[in-house]
Amino acid sequence: MGMAVLMNFNDEMKKRVTEIRSIIEKYLPQEEGFQKTLLEAMNYSMLVGGKKLRPLLMQQTYVMFGGHKRVIEPFMAAMEMIHTHSLIHDDLPAMDNDEYRRGKKTTHVVYGEAMAILAGDALLNLAYETASQAFDLEPGNPTVGKAFQILSAKTGMTGMIGGQSVDVEYVDRPLSAEQLQFIYELKTGALIEASMMIGAVLAGADADTVEKVGQIGQNVGMAFQIQDDILDVTGDEAVLGKPTKSDEKNHKITYVSVKGLDQARKDVERYSKEAVRLLEELPCENEFLHELILNLISRDARGRVALILLEQIEKANDIKKIDKEKLPELASEIRAFLIEKISRNGGHLASNLGVVELTD
Repeated sequence: MGMAVLMNFNDEMKKRVTEIRSIIEKYLPQEEGFQKTLLEAMNYSMLVGGKKLRPLLMQQTYVMFGGHKRVIEPFMAAMEMIHTHSLIHDDLPAMDNDEYRRGKKTTHVVYGEAMAILAGDALLNLAYETASQAFDLEPGNPTVGKAFQILSAKTGMTGMIGGQSVDVEYVDRPLSAEQLQFIYELKTGALIEASMMIGAVLAGADADTVEKVGQIGQNVGMAFQIQDDILDVTGDEAVLGKPTKSDEKNHKITYVSVKGLDQARKDVERYSKEAVRLLEELPCENEFLHELILNLISRDARGRVALILLEQIEKANDIKKIDKEKLPELASEIRAFLIEKISRNGGHLASNLGVVELTD
């Protein structure tokens, strides 16, 4: 992989997220009628920000297996609706009672608790309405039905909502490592797993390959959620766009509180490596998807700061606008990024000179 490809990942990410956002917007309701406030709350929650990671994973898995049709689009929008529904309900006073999400006021703070509950319910229903449009796009395509089954199973009582139920039930109660893993595999991992599996199914991947893709999603989900626990302890609220120490405030048992910070970091690495190993065993490849997974599961508080700083730089002179106190952190993160990429892709770094040599 060349240096240009490595340094352009963030630009490519922005472009793809913009494309996905435009796809999702086509399936959102018009804000009109007596239920206009409900529709506004739904759209506010859907468009408030975020990287659209689940539909992005779905799309890129679909592309990796040779998919190129619009049949994937209703499922992409549906997945984001389901995910957003879960965030609205997670933020409610009865759940995590958070006031900020993605740097913005949460839905119940803006529209009230009752309207937020209804907005979440409506998005969950709209998700299945939206996904069902794929049947009209490709009548008689058996993979659409299989994809719909995955979507339904991974979001209900045996998937995301099942995980949430155990999470809620065990607030202020002892929780074993086995129970915690169950929660994470369902509450977080199920949607990531479903996203990648749906992409593979709709592209025509065989059953064994779809199962392996599901295992990749499960490992990514575990790494992602454990890292989220780590960030809740070590992160910066201004950078993360949501409150830190939220789990502690809500008396929730987390991976960090059960296994400690050091072991949590080791397990993020273990799940990450397994996800990458399985991805590289697949009969096809998608370089962007590979980088996306690595970035998704290796994010850290310092890296998030550096990413935000880099996003401010479009021209050479823009670096002068950055707070000087942040420059050492930015330089350190870029150096760590280069060392990690070079060690994986070939080349060496002359650290005393700041010189990089890459080999393809």
